[in-house]
Amino acid sequence: LQGFSLSPAHTRVAPMLRLFAAVEVPPEIAEGLSRRQQGLPGARWRPAEALHVTLRFYGEVREEVAAELDLALAEIRSEPFDLVLTGAGCFGEGDDIRAVWAGVEPSALLERLAARCETAGRRVGIKGESRPYRPHVTLAYLRRPEPDRVAAWIANHNLLHSPPFRVGGFGLYSSWLSKEGSRYELERDYPLSA
Repeated sequence: LQGFSLSPAHTRVAPMLRLFAAVEVPPEIAEGLSRRQQGLPGARWRPAEALHVTLRFYGEVREEVAAELDLALAEIRSEPFDLVLTGAGCFGEGDDIRAVWAGVEPSALLERLAARCETAGRRVGIKGESRPYRPHVTLAYLRRPEPDRVAAWIANHNLLHSPPFRVGGFGLYSSWLSKEGSRYELERDYPLSA
């Protein structure tokens, strides 16, 4: 896939890319979410530019498969639609809570777009996702959090309700792991049109 730049750590015999398809959270919505990113000691809060709604996480993919995936995603057709972020929650429970997130109001068009991204992955040989799709925006990753503090944070932010924002496209992102956490790069942009 032309345009993907591999760091020296990723140049092996068969270079691998860590990829996912997602909808970007617009800056004005991300700004509102950023104001909520406090009150959890040890949380690794995600920067505003990294906030997104994942459509499908593909994982480690060889470059040639990434090129095929790009072509498959470019064929997806869907009308633009509006999304609203609502509520807050976490993944995991007790001492195993690993992330806090903002929820996404149910959207048939978002579900359909995610299903088409799943199908595109399967068409190019990427193993299918077995878990049900749960759209969300990850706000922070947690390590050994205090469950009571997490519960209090969720209670304080459970009335979160963003203004609607227009989804006119989605992107294919690469994820690069570092000591500071994941860094995302938009590799391809796919406009929506019916």
